[in-house]
Amino acid sequence: MRNVNVNSIGEYIREQREQAKISMRQLAQSAGVSNPYLSQIERGLRKPSADILQQIAKGLRISAEALYVQAGILEDRPADSGVRSALLADPQLSERQKQVLVEIYESFRRENAAGAKTGADAEADDPAELTVGSPGAEAEVLEAVLAAEAEAEAEAEAEVEAKARAKAGAQPAGDAQTVPKNRPDSASD
Repeated sequence: MRNVNVNSIGEYIREQREQAKISMRQLAQSAGVSNPYLSQIERGLRKPSADILQQIAKGLRISAEALYVQAGILEDRPADSGVRSALLADPQLSERQKQVLVEIYESFRRENAAGAKTGADAEADDPAELTVGSPGAEAEVLEAVLAAEAEAEAEAEAEVEAKARAKAGAQPAGDAQTVPKNRPDSASD
């Protein structure tokens, strides 16, 4: 494990917070830590535990793994090009979309690792096999992303419908459909 530079983790957290345009108070509240404690972490006066880093990562909506690496708790995996961290840090993606994209990315990495183990002969045997960067692979990724987005939208719609049904079910029966019998506008002239 590399040497822990307490100040660098604090600087990194501050940079991430500022990039996300979150105030220190907002991050402290969402992470469940006190504002002074978070300030001390950012200034390099305190070394946060793995649990606190996880809470801060959740508040920043970034990968806890990225904070663990920065803090020296985990070794940086050189094979990861930062794609996973970038996907997890993207604020415009829903949590479900992030997870699906990470799963697709990791499946490609496993596929490539398995292909590397079998040797170059396997690739020569099947030239139609998809490789990252080929038009077929790009179409497959696009299709998977679109499917994930459609699934996320369907889940969101189902949640809205369920809430509407629950709200409608909470009203006393007949209130919305009961018509008063003695309405002044219904009297005959």
